[in-house]
Amino acid sequence: MNLAPNNQTRLYGIKNYLIELINLYNNKKFPKKILLSGQKGIGKCTLAYHLINYILSINEDNNYDVKNFLINKENRSYKLTQNGSNMNFILIDVLEEKKYIDISQIRNLISNLNKSSFNSKPRMILIDNIELLNTNSINALLKIVEEPNEGIYFILINNNKNILKTLKSRCLNFKISLSHQESLEVINQLLGTNIYDLINKDLLNYYFTPGQIYNLINLSYKHNMELHKINLDDIILFLINNSLYKKEPSFRIFLYEFIEYYFLTKSTLVNTNFYNNFLKKIDFVKRFNLDDESLFLEFKSKVLNG
Repeated sequence: MNLAPNNQTRLYGIKNYLIELINLYNNKKFPKKILLSGQKGIGKCTLAYHLINYILSINEDNNYDVKNFLINKENRSYKLTQNGSNMNFILIDVLEEKKYIDISQIRNLISNLNKSSFNSKPRMILIDNIELLNTNSINALLKIVEEPNEGIYFILINNNKNILKTLKSRCLNFKISLSHQESLEVINQLLGTNIYDLINKDLLNYYFTPGQIYNLINLSYKHNMELHKINLDDIILFLINNSLYKKEPSFRIFLYEFIEYYFLTKSTLVNTNFYNNFLKKIDFVKRFNLDDESLFLEFKSKVLNG
């Protein structure tokens, strides 16, 4: 199953946010600049695609099904978006070979927006992972976000990371969230099965977004991990012993998450000197993008094997 946001024709879990945004649009109160903030994998980008399809398909055949929160695959705007030829939709995201959104991408966007619209439809600009805009990209973006031309709307996606205040202040911020139970219900609907048949409950007691759970399942298949049979200690040891955090960036993220969860489940460790010092080390390593192998090995030797 491909859970890429542009492929999700049905919306789960965050329908109330879509209803609110649709009401703003229908009442002619829709802001020119929207910021969707929340944890990565919660469905912010999927929400944006549904909103964009609703707006662009209003006067088309097979338009957006608001009652069922469903994009019709036969809709013209949807088909054009899928094949990358929708002139009323522009996506900006980190290129596969890059770490940041490049200034050239923003310059191309500016050039595109300066051209006359070929029809009367709104032009929707979706910028994902805006926390990965570099300084030059942000400065260039601020110029066009400040006063967008008529009929141009920006939807920015932020994964709960710090972003430039001048950019944030120019947008209406929608904070997207799901409870732990809602997150599990969404992944059950997406997978069409009971998640507890796939993953040990011990691992799911910690909060993960639907996207994170899906990525964990995919990674487990790739590395022959039987998630329904292993507990928290087992998976941390497995990730460290096999150095999977070096091979898959997602595993590094999960390892940090599981270590944090481990501390929370062991009341004897919380608020000890070791706990506080170790959290400082984690923050330091993350902030300066340092090698974290020694950190993980220290956790293994002093905590798991201590």
